Amino acid sequence: MQYHKLFITLGALFAMTAVILGAFGAHFLKAHLPAEDLANFKTGVNYQFYHALGLLALGLIRRRWHTNFIKWSGLLMAAGIVFFSGSLYFLAIMDTAGLGAAAAIVGPITPLGGLCFIAAWGLLFLESLRSHK
Repeated sequence: MQYHKLFITLGALFAMTAVILGAFGAHFLKAHLPAEDLANFKTGVNYQFYHALGLLALGLIRRRWHTNFIKWSGLLMAAGIVFFSGSLYFLAIMDTAGLGAAAAIVGPITPLGGLCFIAAWGLLFLESLRSHK
């Protein structure tokens, strides 16, 4: 598999959807969600955007450094976007959508996504310490 292409493709897709979700939050959800839920939704958008840019960078890095650390960094970054940002989106709108009971299931997914982000950046850091010619 050509992971550099996968990471660039996912980075572009996640960046595009972050813009869409940010606009959705600013123009529609603002009138329908309490301030705390809107802030959580915005946090999801921000982290999605930061890590979409990270995926784009990893796609470029992977073209030069074909290592498992870079591969797993990108895969964990994508998983973090899905788990962290995705769960924040769901948690922000679940009460309004009448799905409040699902918080007990979805809530623990958020820190799992955060751990994916930490591991992804940690692997990139470790790879950067290695000697590359």
